[in-house]
Amino acid sequence: MVRSTHAAVALHGVSAAYGPTTVLHEVCARIPARSVTALLGANGSGKSTLLGVLAGVHSPASGTVERFHDARPALVVQHSAVSDALPVTVRDTVAMGRWAHRGPWRRLTARDREVVAVCMERLGIAGLSARPLGSLSGGQRQRTLLAQGLAQRSDLLLLDEPATGLDAATRQEIPEILEELHAQGVTVVHATHDPQAARRAHHRLRLTGGRLVGEDLSDRPAAPGPEALA
Repeated sequence: MVRSTHAAVALHGVSAAYGPTTVLHEVCARIPARSVTALLGANGSGKSTLLGVLAGVHSPASGTVERFHDARPALVVQHSAVSDALPVTVRDTVAMGRWAHRGPWRRLTARDREVVAVCMERLGIAGLSARPLGSLSGGQRQRTLLAQGLAQRSDLLLLDEPATGLDAATRQEIPEILEELHAQGVTVVHATHDPQAARRAHHRLRLTGGRLVGEDLSDRPAAPGPEALA
């Protein structure tokens, strides 16, 4: 295995499957630390599965995933992956992002509540805090899930097409949010169909049919180092 102090995660011949169907085929790649990586490819190309493997929620069928610097992943799924039946409010949903620090259902500290409030404000959903999650539009729900991801203050943030379902103005904010996280030293990996968001990334991986078919690394510098994220 190739070890590097400049990688957050390395994939070594990783394949992944759903039942008998292989959806990722022997992917070898390095995710640069403290940089923004864009995953590109058509629907069904394996982007979401690769994010699941990076997050540790989808086990590889073969190959290995190597994490450096104790990278702690946080995965933000698409709004359509979350059930309407969950009996939680917007504030509850965002607060779940603090479970990585406090544990499930434990009382939030003043710092936790501050983080939740800041993240809701950043995504423009503070006025929806008492609304049931199931009552939201697709765009509102996606912003709520993004706020939950930000509330985790993770050093490895994984986002599955974060602009899906958002209005044009909010879609334009996503690259700005990713830039802010990069400046804080966070490693960001996001699946996207947006050419502008892809161009602004430091690193790009292209998938076709579950195979890595292209990779390029821009000359933009990575962040110098992480700040306190808790």
